[in-house]
Amino acid sequence: MEDKIALIAGDGNLPVVIASRLTDMGTPPVVYSVREKVGDISKFALEVVNIIKPDIGYAIKDMKSRGVKKIIMAGLVSKTLAFKPSLLDLTTQRFLASLVFRDDHSLLGALVDFLEKSGFEVMSYRDIIPDLLAGPGHIAGRRPTSDERADIDYGFSICRALVPLSFGQTVVVNKRSVVAVEAMEGTDATLLRAGSLCVGGTVVKMMRLDQDERYDIPTVGPNTLRNMAQAKLSCLALHAGWTLIMDPEEFRAVAEKEKIAVVGVEQCRSF
Repeated sequence: MEDKIALIAGDGNLPVVIASRLTDMGTPPVVYSVREKVGDISKFALEVVNIIKPDIGYAIKDMKSRGVKKIIMAGLVSKTLAFKPSLLDLTTQRFLASLVFRDDHSLLGALVDFLEKSGFEVMSYRDIIPDLLAGPGHIAGRRPTSDERADIDYGFSICRALVPLSFGQTVVVNKRSVVAVEAMEGTDATLLRAGSLCVGGTVVKMMRLDQDERYDIPTVGPNTLRNMAQAKLSCLALHAGWTLIMDPEEFRAVAEKEKIAVVGVEQCRSF
């Protein structure tokens, strides 16, 4: 009998895609939903357990009662909850209080360690949706201009400096100048903020090189490109092999329609 899998599902399409793939593999997950709306993910779930607020203690107890052996975490959960302890259960409050740092890398890494010490195996996205990882070279839309290629190189040089500090997974640059840097607000808000500051620009998205691939792999999708178009940003450069592209067919269609250049940069070397 296959080990039972739990999917801790935040917002966005990634958890739905993962649940669908797991079902296709014959192992539909028990979904622990911290989503604003459960939506289509229920179609691919063995069962849906709604968690109104982050409650690590309840989730672990419930998983063990169901015989769950493996866990995968996917989707968006607001990091600002760390500043609202009254919304968290006692186990989660104690978990957060034990952390020296609360940046994404430290928080998620400590959560994986906590889950593993509780007896679970935490799975990697790469095992389930490897075909959605961005490849190197031209991906979609038009080819980048020479100015955009220069901004890609510059943007990755900025990311290489910032990402080890656990912020700056996305930067927006224009004419070799930093326009916006992603922090807790997320990618979409960063793109729209950049659009309020200047017209035109290149978006660079990079994964921390020592990041555990079981969580927080950078993700883009059609809405990323739509927000770029709204912000008048013209080029998207992705860390090849370490960035997920959701709904790839629609993604390519939107890139073509909006005339956005999308490329993958392998190991963050010059494009």
